[in-house]
Amino acid sequence: MRITCPYCGARSSHEFAYHGDAAPRRPDPADADAFHAYVYERDNVAGVMDELWYHAGGCRRWLTVTRDTRTHAITEVRFTATRFTATEAAE
Repeated sequence: MRITCPYCGARSSHEFAYHGDAAPRRPDPADADAFHAYVYERDNVAGVMDELWYHAGGCRRWLTVTRDTRTHAITEVRFTATRFTATEAAE
């Protein structure tokens, strides 16, 4: 699979680190039920979804990739508007 980075151009997916679904937002860990749902209860979408990818082997930017999980067809790649801290990226 090739991902076209807006900065670096088309690259192998091996240059990127997959972070998962771009939709969930981390809740406050003090809310145990919400935090449990965030960690363990993810949808396994069969179709088009937005995903977070980190271009570790290139520009080191976070990207939001719109991809069909059934065919791996990528329809859009854009820089992620939200910046992540090192702690959030490791999760």
